[in-house]
Amino acid sequence: MTDPVSEGYEQLARRTMDPAAYERRAREGPCFVCEVLAGNPRHPGEIVCAGDDAVAFLASYNTLLGHILVAPRAHREQVTGDFGLEEYLGLQRLVYHVGEALRHELPTERLYIMSLGSQSGNRHVHWHVAPLPPGVPYDEQQFAAFSWDRGVLDLPESARAALARRIADRVAALQRATPSVG
Repeated sequence: MTDPVSEGYEQLARRTMDPAAYERRAREGPCFVCEVLAGNPRHPGEIVCAGDDAVAFLASYNTLLGHILVAPRAHREQVTGDFGLEEYLGLQRLVYHVGEALRHELPTERLYIMSLGSQSGNRHVHWHVAPLPPGVPYDEQQFAAFSWDRGVLDLPESARAALARRIADRVAALQRATPSVG
């Protein structure tokens, strides 16, 4: 099996995405984060790390290799309003560790971090942490890097699992090396 990291950005296999079907699932289906946490096979998510309060897992419909979602275990919907300050900062600590793990594991020109979702679909608050590889043309960066127009990555399950393990190892090492604050 070829290592997806060595493939290069443009050589990674992609599959087409049906945005209308995705929107129907997001708006009418069960909460995808809660389903990943429950282990529902219809909502696979290779877990990168899971603590008492939060989880990080590979995004299912990713356009960038290593795109990870970080979410609280509890179903929360407001990015700041549903958290006390210390709880929010704890989540951001995990976002930081995931971002640093990605930067060290994958070639990264720029690390993207954002919270997306809607009260109309994908309500469970989560942060996207995604590494933009070097050499991506400017017009394919930023929001364009997340466009499904070119399809989503279609990595074999074994490659996804191996990537998740490598990132998990780096997150764990960073967590051990970073003293708690507060």
